[in-house]
Amino acid sequence: MASPMKGYRKYIAITGKRNVGKSTLINAILDQDIAIISDKPGTTTDPVYRSMELAPLGPITLVDTPGIDDDENEIGKKRINKANKALYKADISLLVVTDVVSEYEKKLIDNFNKLNIPFIVVINKIDELTNIEEIKKSYIEFTKEIVEISAKEHKNIEYLKKKISEITPNDEEIPLIADLIEPGQLVVLVVPIDLGAPKGRLIMPQVTAIREILDREAIAIVTKERELRHTLAKLNQKPDLVVTDSQSVMKVVSDIDFDTPLTTFSILEARHKGDLNVLSDGIKAIENLEENDKVIIMEGCSHRPLTEDIGRVKIPRWLTNHLGINLNIEFFAGVDFPDYEIIKDAKLIIHCGGCTLTRKNMLRRIHIANMYSIPIVNYGVIISYLHGVLDRALEIFPELKKV
Repeated sequence: MASPMKGYRKYIAITGKRNVGKSTLINAILDQDIAIISDKPGTTTDPVYRSMELAPLGPITLVDTPGIDDDENEIGKKRINKANKALYKADISLLVVTDVVSEYEKKLIDNFNKLNIPFIVVINKIDELTNIEEIKKSYIEFTKEIVEISAKEHKNIEYLKKKISEITPNDEEIPLIADLIEPGQLVVLVVPIDLGAPKGRLIMPQVTAIREILDREAIAIVTKERELRHTLAKLNQKPDLVVTDSQSVMKVVSDIDFDTPLTTFSILEARHKGDLNVLSDGIKAIENLEENDKVIIMEGCSHRPLTEDIGRVKIPRWLTNHLGINLNIEFFAGVDFPDYEIIKDAKLIIHCGGCTLTRKNMLRRIHIANMYSIPIVNYGVIISYLHGVLDRALEIFPELKKV
């Protein structure tokens, strides 16, 4: 299972042609000889992730990507594809160059713009180049963020770090639950023990909810779904809000009063990490699905599949039972977003809560789906819909239109 803290890191993709010094730049920024460097082009064959602390940004991950000009054979084209996929996680990119702009860099810049990725053109090897002004002039029409360095000689590296901090976007801070409750209110969290979580731990949304409730000076009561009715009987007041794991929503609905506010952790995640308006609106596509339509189920991390895995087993079963038709369901997991050729004919994308993704990365996935006019929902939204309780689960968000 991916570390949940990955969802709070900034990802900086180091991109450019082969042999422009991307790996050397990684070493210079880290101030360590970690990345393998060589005068032979194409030394980096797969994206390599290196983590560090960068003031004032905090924890970041540098992504060393293969050269974007390695298209001489099929293997080289696959390397380019991997380099482009690495951009799906990027908060910003450093485009490392040693010559005037070419079609390779123009294509990469076009990808930056499509994915809304801020970038810096980094002119490397200034201790060797004789045409620096010509190079700068060729990139001015694309960006004013141009920094001249020598990674090998560690020249201007501190200035580059400063510029990285300046252009890295600040994520819009949307609380998971804090803005939905008032001090002194009683919130009951229904927390099944997730077999996919490491032993002795709760999953990240549950931990975040508890912390935000305490910080809000409200009261958190944590119970399992089987003990919910017993827990409520011991309270001398009705909860101000009940939050449950999506898979237990029907059990919880049957155990609480009809007027008790209710939502799910995954729906809270849809707002916290993504765009709840888009993810709830995408539910309209379900009733338009037809026999053998392609539906993509997508997760932002790779974990060991369980016997009754929510994405691979339960959601497909609930969906096909609801519609009474056969669907072509494909599953994708991991940090990479599927190629356009794979998703282009999909009628619906069903995404996990994205707890290991940054908000920027989750919004980018939603943006890509919108760009290709593919409706997208998240696990919590579709589970509540298929169990007939979505309107109730959305009632605490008055700004949303009910499905």
